[in-house]
Amino acid sequence: MKNTITKYLILAGILLISIKGIAQQDPVFTQYMYNMSVVNPAYATDDPGMLRLGGIYRSQWAGVEGAPNTVNFFAHTPISERIEVGLTVVHDEIGDGWQKENNITADFAYIIPVGPSSKLSFGVKAGVTTFDQNTKNIDQSDFAFENISDSYPAFGAGVYWFGENYYLGLSTPNFFTAKHIDRDDIEGFGKEQIHGYLTGGYVFDLSSDVKLKPAFMARAVENSPVSVDVTANVLLYDRLEAGLGYRFDESVTGMVNFKITPQLRVGYAYDYTTTDFRNYNDGSHEIMVLFDLDLFGLKKGYDKSPRFF
Repeated sequence: MKNTITKYLILAGILLISIKGIAQQDPVFTQYMYNMSVVNPAYATDDPGMLRLGGIYRSQWAGVEGAPNTVNFFAHTPISERIEVGLTVVHDEIGDGWQKENNITADFAYIIPVGPSSKLSFGVKAGVTTFDQNTKNIDQSDFAFENISDSYPAFGAGVYWFGENYYLGLSTPNFFTAKHIDRDDIEGFGKEQIHGYLTGGYVFDLSSDVKLKPAFMARAVENSPVSVDVTANVLLYDRLEAGLGYRFDESVTGMVNFKITPQLRVGYAYDYTTTDFRNYNDGSHEIMVLFDLDLFGLKKGYDKSPRFF
């Protein structure tokens, strides 16, 4: 009985994402602003000598067996005044190994000054997507899905306009589409769609010790409503950060992070579902770790403003 319930939950979840919420095919991160390169390869830190490392773990819909779990790792650094490079790895898993997807991409950004205090970055990302489906633990008396193991190319591009206190980005992380599961009886099932992202944020200095940053991210996919996240974070004394957010028609979010050392920051986020599905799950959890490595000893005390986007 337990395996049967799990099977139906997994399939219902996938159908929900594939048919009703195609805009969420790409994994959603509440703390996306700390790894913008996952959606925009033009993201630039403009911080010479610094290697940015980090990871985010997301447990979607806690309390639901077989619900998605996602891990994101990233590394990013300038290699010259106008060139930044990075690596992004996203592992997404549904149903305790029933379905796995890995996205591994390298990012390249070229930065051009466009004013006294602003710059424009053009970026591309290229790599591979692997997709695996293993049905050995699922009773297929009602659903006859085959085992799949395949890989597909990935290529995306974006632009990113930024200054010390603001940013605005437009991107498509992957221009390629692929049909992972070919089922004539379920239209669009398992088919990758092209996603478009518009992001922006601004930092207000309320005082020498308090900063406020409102931000937004809009995701668009063909034949699906635009999904919008809005957040407002406050940074206190360059150490403690907390914020609230709203994902329209889906969830409200809360997040907090703390700079343990000048190099290390850890954070946590929680999403509370606002749809009727809230009766069947305990929300979503995220854990974030950020690490800044001064490769050449250029920072001398890290006196630059902390990474706020």
